[in-house]
Amino acid sequence: MFEIFKIGIGPSSSHTVGPMKIAQAFVNIAQDKDVLQDTHKIKIELFGSLGATGIGHSSDKAVVLGLIGMNPENINMKIAKVRFEEVLEHKKINLLEIKRVDFDFTKDLVLYANKFLDFHSNGIKLHFFDKNGKVLLSKTYYSIGGGAILDEEDIGKSENEESVTLPYSFNSADELLMKCRENSLSISTLMMENEKSIRSEEEVKEKLLEIWKVMEECIKIGCETTGVLPKMGVRKRANEIFNRLKSKDGFSMIDPLEVMDWINLWALAVNEENACGGKIVTAPTNGAAGVIPSVIQYMNRFLGNSLKEYDEDKIVKFLLTAGAIGILYQKNASISGADVGCQGEVGVACSMAAGALAEAMGGSIEQVENAAEIGMEHNLGLTCDPVGGLVQIPCIERNAMAAMKAVNAARMALNGDGKHFVSLDNVIKTMFETGKDMMNKYKETSQGGLAVNIVEC
Repeated sequence: MFEIFKIGIGPSSSHTVGPMKIAQAFVNIAQDKDVLQDTHKIKIELFGSLGATGIGHSSDKAVVLGLIGMNPENINMKIAKVRFEEVLEHKKINLLEIKRVDFDFTKDLVLYANKFLDFHSNGIKLHFFDKNGKVLLSKTYYSIGGGAILDEEDIGKSENEESVTLPYSFNSADELLMKCRENSLSISTLMMENEKSIRSEEEVKEKLLEIWKVMEECIKIGCETTGVLPKMGVRKRANEIFNRLKSKDGFSMIDPLEVMDWINLWALAVNEENACGGKIVTAPTNGAAGVIPSVIQYMNRFLGNSLKEYDEDKIVKFLLTAGAIGILYQKNASISGADVGCQGEVGVACSMAAGALAEAMGGSIEQVENAAEIGMEHNLGLTCDPVGGLVQIPCIERNAMAAMKAVNAARMALNGDGKHFVSLDNVIKTMFETGKDMMNKYKETSQGGLAVNIVEC
């Protein structure tokens, strides 16, 4: 569960959170190998999508902060800003804040926009040298989506399921449904039983509610904040919509579709805060972080008994179900826009939210699977072509559209009996194949689609 939902910072899980974690892991290895004190010079190389959109996604800044020793889960942004500005001003970086070396952004950090490594589009190479130019440590990493990272040396190694035998492990949606049927379990209950193999039920609930707390706070900040988004100067919209909606006397039956405005608002608020580099939850990525919080808030506000008191158990079950669906995509496809396009980010988030909402609304396991399938089927082929390499356009609006689509998918599934022609397993396989067939210019490189058809003034 907590490989799917992780607390971090914006604007991108794969381009900001991942690179920061990679740099931190590398410098920690250097310290463990006793080569940090002998380091005199460093070089960092960003490849593929990281090279093409690294500036827009603050990948360069993230790597520097990671080398200083900062972690995306508990980073103090005020301190981070000061440290980063010191690096720019003095052209020196303090590795783990114990070893100060020269660092020039124009020479020591190289972004290769058209050069790709074999395994994944998000590749990073890091090198430490001594005073004579001899390589002390050199490693290649990949940021594979949702903040997850992979050392090149670990590629192809068999996975160890946390050294824990899960009571209900599953590798496909069919297997998940089969184990639910055999044991008379809902998807959320099965997931909880698996999580209890690693930590207590109380800890699982506590961590999931902390995840929701960060999501909810992100909605709040996004709704209350005005101004423009960084770098491109796109005007924030969430606050204006929020003020207009809250000025009305409750939900209007004159316009029953007003609920759509609220769903759109919550998704926009989260992704505007993400674009500003705020505290965010990967769900399953930062680029798609607004979908699940928006749908949960819809469940809380419009499907609950009170506008003030949330049903915490329902939120926990929602996240457990969404997590199960996310795991299927992570195991059998990809959640990286640089790997399979935006269908792997917003599409997966839509599928997760749709299935989770279907269970929250009383759906059977078959209806949950159907909702998740609908959510992805109608996101197949969705490209990732951010304008200027930034997450403002079209990513923010796309989250709002996907949140609405998730609600619709859940309701469509609940109006059926769970029987349908295309299975979730088939649509996951199709998404992965579609992503692999997609041209690189449509996979988070900003070299095709909207990214090149909008004239920037």
